[in-house]
Amino acid sequence: MAGLRGYLHHQLFDGVEPDGRLTWMNRVLVVVIIAAVTAAVLATEPSIAGPWHSVLIAAEVAFGAVFLLEYLARIHAAAEQPGPKSAFAKRMRFILSPLGLIDLLVVATSLFPLFVANAAVLRIVRLLRVLATIKFGRFSKALREVFTAIRDRAEELLVTGALSLVAFLLGATALYFAEHEAQPEAFGSILRALYWSVITLTQVGYGDVVPVTALGKFFASVIAIAGIALVAMPIGIFAAAFSEAMQHHRDLRIEELRRQLEQLDTEDQRIAAKLAALERLSKRD
Repeated sequence: MAGLRGYLHHQLFDGVEPDGRLTWMNRVLVVVIIAAVTAAVLATEPSIAGPWHSVLIAAEVAFGAVFLLEYLARIHAAAEQPGPKSAFAKRMRFILSPLGLIDLLVVATSLFPLFVANAAVLRIVRLLRVLATIKFGRFSKALREVFTAIRDRAEELLVTGALSLVAFLLGATALYFAEHEAQPEAFGSILRALYWSVITLTQVGYGDVVPVTALGKFFASVIAIAGIALVAMPIGIFAAAFSEAMQHHRDLRIEELRRQLEQLDTEDQRIAAKLAALERLSKRD
């Protein structure tokens, strides 16, 4: 049993072979995830969902069965995770982890058609099944490193988020002050003006709500310019995190290749030594 558990841990948690390729189980899961998300997308198109309803339901249940087997296998293999805790504690840690909860949600939404026939509920469940795409994160070491780099910059992102909130409120307050009498429907309160502030500061600018007073246009110009810096800050943080993660990933690959070359060099030296010894023996003979 321990041998099977170790094999499943290598296939599902380690996820890669020594040559860097995904294990065969993870390759199968990638194909199943793509197929499941494709089926969920197709099921939202009435011209396809109507005539192919029974096929799509059967496919959803089949995908759910695969995801259920994967989920149970991960729970069983989680006992092999490193650490001093008991097997039960390690399994509970996986079940309550973000990826474990996503796995459970994907399984539940995939098997939902077996228990509920309500069309409206099924449509909502199918939308939730697109969450299966999040499972891709565990199959890419580089992607995991990007998430780690972003998590390491949580403090900078938190500060940026706080500054953004302040900017949104200041923009909404300014436009409320300038426009609430001229446009009470759009700017009759700070809460109503907040929509315009968010759209403008994030550089979206739908144009469905615009200031009409001179003071409002002045405030809008200042807020729009400030929005450039507001958008640039998180983009810069994410770009730096991505660059660092990719560099770290390349460094790890280079180090791994260096170790492999050193092992080959050591093996070559051993072979050369053996050949030299054989040559000396042949000369003695």
